[in-house]
Amino acid sequence: MNIISFLMLQADTTEADSLAQMLQDEASMSFFEILSQGGILMIPLFILSVLAIYVIAERWRTLENSQMDVNSMLNNIESLLKSGSQQRAIQYCEEFDKPLARILKSGIRRLGRPIRDIEQAIHNAGKKEIYQLEKRMNWLATIASVAPLIGFTGTVTGMIRAFMDIQSLQGNVNPSVLAGGIWEALITTAAGLIVGIIALGFYNYLVGKVDRMVFELENASADFVDLLQAPSPKKRQEG
Repeated sequence: MNIISFLMLQADTTEADSLAQMLQDEASMSFFEILSQGGILMIPLFILSVLAIYVIAERWRTLENSQMDVNSMLNNIESLLKSGSQQRAIQYCEEFDKPLARILKSGIRRLGRPIRDIEQAIHNAGKKEIYQLEKRMNWLATIASVAPLIGFTGTVTGMIRAFMDIQSLQGNVNPSVLAGGIWEALITTAAGLIVGIIALGFYNYLVGKVDRMVFELENASADFVDLLQAPSPKKRQEG
C-alpha cells in the first residue's frame, strides 16, 4: 500500500469516527433534555399528564374497591330480614363501605312504609352512588381533548419561530438554525398526542367499567325490591 492510499484510508477512518461520535452524542441526550426542546408549552402538557395519572389511579382504585358479591349480599340480607332482624340487616350493610351496601341500607331503613317510599329511597341513594362512581371522569375527557390541541399549538409556534429565524437571517440559513423551531413543533405535537391518546383510552375503559357497575347496582336494587314484595312462607302456607 502506497503512502497516498494510507492517508486516504486514515482520513476515511477519522471521518467515520467523527460521524459515530456525533450520533453517539445525539443518542446520549436524556429524556428530559429532549422534552426541554419542546418549549414553554411542555409545562401545561406535563401538568395535564400528572393530572391524568392521578385521575386514572384514583378512579381505578375507587371502582375496584366498589365491587362486591351481589348474590351473596342479597342472600344474607334476605335471611336476616326473614328472621325479623331489621337492625341486624342494617348493621350488616354498615360493615361494607360499598355502593350496593349503602343503597340497600337506605331501603332497609324504610321497611314498614309503602313500597313506593322504599323504591324512592333506593333510587335517591342510587343516584348519589352513581355520581360518586362517575366523579372526575369529565376531567379525563377534557385532558383527552385539550392535550392534542396544546400539542398542535406547539407545532404552530415552532414553525413561526423557524420562519422568524429565516427572516432575521434574510434567508441565509442552514438546518441547525431551523432546528430549534422544528424541535419545538415535533416534540409538543408528539407529547400532546401521547397524553391525549392515553387519557382517551383509559377514559373509555373506565366509562365501560362504570356502566357495568351501574347496571349491576340497578339489577341488585330491583332484586331487593322483588325480595321485599315476595310473600312470606306463612302467607304461602295459608294460601
